[in-house]
Amino acid sequence: MGIYNCEHTLQEALDSLYAQTFQDFEIILCDDGSVDNTYEVARLNQETHPNIVLLKNSCNKGLNQTLNNCLSVANGNYIARMDGDDLSYPERFEIEYRFLEEHPEYAIVSSPMEYFDENGIFMVGKGHGEVKSEDFLYGSPICHAPCMVRKDAYLSVGGYTVDKGLLRVEDYHLWFKMYAAGYKAYMLEQPYYKMRDDRNAKSRRNWTGKKNQYRVKRQGFKMLGFPWYYQVYAFKPLLVGLLPSWLYDILHKNRNKF
Repeated sequence: MGIYNCEHTLQEALDSLYAQTFQDFEIILCDDGSVDNTYEVARLNQETHPNIVLLKNSCNKGLNQTLNNCLSVANGNYIARMDGDDLSYPERFEIEYRFLEEHPEYAIVSSPMEYFDENGIFMVGKGHGEVKSEDFLYGSPICHAPCMVRKDAYLSVGGYTVDKGLLRVEDYHLWFKMYAAGYKAYMLEQPYYKMRDDRNAKSRRNWTGKKNQYRVKRQGFKMLGFPWYYQVYAFKPLLVGLLPSWLYDILHKNRNKF
């Protein structure tokens, strides 16, 4: 877990890990230069939970470097992700661990997410089984925060690429690297993760993020050997960035909803 300015949600996130039905794991937290009491909340939990490893960046370095710091000290054969303001269902680790144990052909397993705010769940994603290469045309096809990945796969591609041009899309770039290396992913059908999100989606939309998505798509399509004319799909994030806010909110709220 890369943790940053999440003092009000971190305890609930950690509690959801303490409640896991599968308990053979370590919790690696790396504070990315928080300016609130996030690190103190983590430190107090470390005092009472011997399986917590706590790291701290000297300044804010971004999620890609922060997660690489976590990877550098991880002992497990499987690496699970989580964010400091989200929740995992109790059976999440058990189901993902069992899946990877029983399906050696996959290096990545993840689940769709339930999106919630202070008023409850307002959107639910869908999982569609094995992730195909062509699924990368439309956006990142693998949910990052709920994933569990074989450590060998992480190490073989050098973990997350540290580049300011990959901030907020470091996971999309990682999946491109893994698929280019021959690894495969599977998206479970049922959600086992709750993501704290903003119904007012435009508050998280920024032009820099859209440009980064465009760059990653262009790079990733080349990694996977897509025909040159597939590059037209790379322009989608830029076009989305130009949508009126009211239309973007409507599309976001209805995306993957059932």
